[in-house]
Amino acid sequence: MARVRPSLHLRLSATVAVALVGAALAGCSATNPITTQEPYAASDGVRVTLGDLTAENLLVLTSGAGEPASLQGALSSDAAEAVEVTFALEDGTEVGAVEVGAGDGVLLGGTDGEQLHFTSADVPGATTDVTITTAAGGSETIAVPVLDGTLPEYADLVPTALPTPTTSPSAPTGVDPTLEPTPTPTAG
Repeated sequence: MARVRPSLHLRLSATVAVALVGAALAGCSATNPITTQEPYAASDGVRVTLGDLTAENLLVLTSGAGEPASLQGALSSDAAEAVEVTFALEDGTEVGAVEVGAGDGVLLGGTDGEQLHFTSADVPGATTDVTITTAAGGSETIAVPVLDGTLPEYADLVPTALPTPTTSPSAPTGVDPTLEPTPTPTAG
């Protein structure tokens, strides 16, 4: 029985066809970036990068305009040193400051995060401008969405009252409050 060998021409044609199909398929990702490799805000909040600091999923929770509000989200730093991040509203009202350790992250809000409370100027469904500032990255003002407790994941996080600052009687500067006062000698 005679065996039929594929001709060199046929083998060469098949190899070229496979190479062309492979190049065509690879070309799709070469000319069109893969969306999942691009940073994006995967939640209800917004994302911003200032130098080595990234703020993720920032949003404001409140029950209404003029009501107590809190800033929610997360901060992460790729810096070699700790970074102080300040947050302010569009009218200049400082919401607070948070320190993020070198190569570390900090949660904002929730039950375990840094609490940044203020009075909301906007109603749920709107956005409020928040300015984020770091020494190395500068500052950027972004429109942060304002939400309420309609979504179940936020229902327990909407503040009902602003926390009251705890004040304690303070000693004059340079005086140790744990020391007893020294009696003054009297002439007599």
